[in-house]
Amino acid sequence: MLASFFAPFLIGLREGLEAALVVGILVAYLTKLGRRDALPRLWVGVGLAIALAVAIGAVFTFGAYALTFEAQELIGGGLSLLAVAMVTWMIFWMQKAGRSLKAGLEGGIDRALRGGVWALVAIGFVSVAREGVETTLLLWSMVQGFGDKPVALIGALVGLVTAAVLGWLIARGMLRLNLGRFFTWTGGFLIIVAAGVLAYAFHDLQEAGALPGPFGAGAPIDPSTGAVAVGWVGFPFGWAFDVSGALAPDSTLAVLLQATVGFMPQMTWLQVIAWVVYVAVVVPLFVRGVRAGRRPTAVPPAGAPAPAATPTPDAAPAVASAAHPNGAS
Repeated sequence: MLASFFAPFLIGLREGLEAALVVGILVAYLTKLGRRDALPRLWVGVGLAIALAVAIGAVFTFGAYALTFEAQELIGGGLSLLAVAMVTWMIFWMQKAGRSLKAGLEGGIDRALRGGVWALVAIGFVSVAREGVETTLLLWSMVQGFGDKPVALIGALVGLVTAAVLGWLIARGMLRLNLGRFFTWTGGFLIIVAAGVLAYAFHDLQEAGALPGPFGAGAPIDPSTGAVAVGWVGFPFGWAFDVSGALAPDSTLAVLLQATVGFMPQMTWLQVIAWVVYVAVVVPLFVRGVRAGRRPTAVPPAGAPAPAATPTPDAAPAVASAAHPNGAS
């Protein structure tokens, strides 16, 4: 039960806090400009974004019941691939754009105030919809592999509510949180989660027959047992390993491993290859981005004016004050 709760909770917390901070910056800037009269339009856009995310989740959840098993697996695998692509792009986008996020959002507000009513609604919608759709896809993809789906959904909901509370506390100046460190650690966790979702997507696509694997007629057979081959003799379309005899797939440890690192007691070679390649490519790029964000600026020559400080993702006080209604712009 705890295993099914933990991973969706952390994802809901991480993604929800990003959206909460974005909304906090927008609200703070409108308040600073003395345009609280424009807040209802902003909230309309935020509400529409949340409604879109909920509607997408409902369509994916209930719409699948009318499909055949192969169609469900094909759609599930495709959506999981989309979720991995969105999460990966968002992680690296936050590394680069996080330093100028506040200025970009405030510039968007300035332009929207010069436009019509719908311009500000659009700002609220676009600012939250991206996070909402990404979170919906990622959580939906993860929950499909959990045996205890209600607990997983409750974990995601608790994470989102917690994120909203934390965002409100930060915006009110009642909480100081090292956001840079938080997003760095959770970003690393999301990479591992995304690798697991990618592996599960390959599993779905193999079950649907879109990719060759142990579920089709062309699966490699072990001549001694007559079953699908396991290990090197099953490479590349058989089972890479099968430890389900020692680790039950529905056990707490198995569910926790699947939720956190994408490990399943029985995995195909394509799943293992997809997981390893994704981690081998994405983790070094992520680490390089983290180091680049922490790299100190060059010391100016004696007598030269010091350059203006550039906020980095690790500048927690700067981010927190940006979300505060009285924070410096």
